[in-house]
Formats: sequence, structure tokens, C-alpha cells
Amino acid sequence: MTDTPREIVQRGLYFDEFETDVVYRHTPGRTATEADNVLFTTLTMNAQALHLDEAYAITQPFGRRLMNSMWTLSTLVGLSVTQLTQGTLVAQLGLSDISFPHPLFAGDTLTCETVVVDKRLSKSRPGEGIVTLKHTGRNQDGTIVALATRVALMQVKA
Repeated sequence: MTDTPREIVQRGLYFDEFETDVVYRHTPGRTATEADNVLFTTLTMNAQALHLDEAYAITQPFGRRLMNSMWTLSTLVGLSVTQLTQGTLVAQLGLSDISFPHPLFAGDTLTCETVVVDKRLSKSRPGEGIVTLKHTGRNQDGTIVALATRVALMQVKA
């Protein structure tokens, strides 16, 4: 018997552990708040009245303030980090195919699921691989509110 307990460190997946055509569901979700919207919008110098001005927003097609779509995108990716890339990501290489098919509002809960659509070993960086992730964000009703494809450079398990 040893005096030192075995240690398990939370981490994401190594390149070798990613499986294509598998749905990774990330929990818990994140309920968006007015504070999130106002803070994110002002921190990023985005003066869009649709995020900050309730009197204006109620006169617009959705009838209320919208969550800043960049908050939605950032949170969408963030929801996947602990399960997929925490401690195993080398670099994020890009985001593409970003869309917001339905608005997200304060009080909505954003959830995320990811499908690995492609993976390959890097030709120029030994010990690393490129993984293409398709993130889908839904609100509490299951309505898709955000889509994004993310390409990540990942460590290969040693």
C-alpha cells in the first residue's frame, strides 16, 4: 500500500482520443443573464442598441434586447473546453461557418454539443494533430441558436 494516492487531473482529449461522427454533449449549460449581455457588450466596445437599449429594442422585430452574438459564440466554444480541449489544445486555428439561426435572450439557457467532423495528423508539427469540430448551440427549448465550425491543433498522446 502506498501513502500517495493516485492523482487524476481533469483534461480534454488528446488528438488520438477524438472520434469522428460522435456527438459530445457538454454539461452543464449556461443561463444567459442581463449582466452577461451588458458587461460583454460594453467590454468589447459594442454600442449596438439591440443589446443595450430596451426602449429601442422593443420597437425592433424581436421586441426585446438580444444577447450579443459574440457572447453566444464565445460561450458556445467555452462550454466544450473542459470536455474536449482543456490542457490538450496547442492552438485554435480558426472558426468558420458561424451562424445564429435564432436569437438568444437573457434568461435563456445555452447548451452545446460537438461533432468531430475531421481529424488528421499535422504534416508540419510532429506530435500534433488537427481536429475539426462542429459546435451546435441550443436554447432550453432545443431550438438551434448558434452554429460554428472550429479547427483546433491538438497534442498527440505521448
